[in-house]
Amino acid sequence: MTAIHRWRLLLFMLLCVAVLPLRAQTAAQVVDIPTRPGVTQRFLYLASDKPRAAVILLAGGHGGLRIFPNGSFGWGDGNFLVRTRELFAQQGLAVAVVDAPSDRQSAPFLSGFRQTPEHVADLKAVIAWLRDKTGVPVWLVGTSRGTQSAAWAATQLPRADGGPDGLVLTSTILSDPRSRAVPAMPLERVAVPVLVVHHQQDGCALCAFALTPGLMEKFTAAPRKELIAVSGGISRGDPCEAAAYHGYNGVEADVVGRIAAWITAH
Repeated sequence: MTAIHRWRLLLFMLLCVAVLPLRAQTAAQVVDIPTRPGVTQRFLYLASDKPRAAVILLAGGHGGLRIFPNGSFGWGDGNFLVRTRELFAQQGLAVAVVDAPSDRQSAPFLSGFRQTPEHVADLKAVIAWLRDKTGVPVWLVGTSRGTQSAAWAATQLPRADGGPDGLVLTSTILSDPRSRAVPAMPLERVAVPVLVVHHQQDGCALCAFALTPGLMEKFTAAPRKELIAVSGGISRGDPCEAAAYHGYNGVEADVVGRIAAWITAH
């Protein structure tokens, strides 16, 4: 083999390696839909060819992801649900990663907004879009502060009124001196399947694992409910942030796989 042939072969192999990760990713698009008068809701949409279900992923913190037209994030790309969006899509799910609406694109973003009629209206519009787009069941999935959005919307929107087909809460806000924690919501109104995922070693003061049994007892109308207790992984930095057990650092693939299996089991 001549030197020229060797260089051509090496160049071909390098190109193949560079292309493989791109092929492994799911095509994503930025979608803006009208919700309330003069307001639009942006989300990043990823879907398999034949999705088995759809999930609306609601990040924690202030929730202002600031999704750019090219699909990149101004904030929150390390959040558990944001960084695992591809994993959800690889499980055969349609995925919508939801930003703050157009009228909440500056501080405090979703802080103080998650339990309002306006936020519920925005999420209802996303549910309707996904249901029309995919024709499959649509689930709300929240993590940390995002559980306050998901759970509240589920209490306000029955399935017959455009509400979700199911609810998944991860790292739920179980106590909160500043706002209504999830167990204080009227959870008896939630009449769809409910999955609660929580790390047994979650060190966030608002998310003590010991309080999860009390949360489960509140879902009296759920036709199916389960608590998945997670262990293992890595915990770094602030115990309430995504690099800690709170964000399932190091066990993401297992957690997403268990969530997807539960959603699609029935």
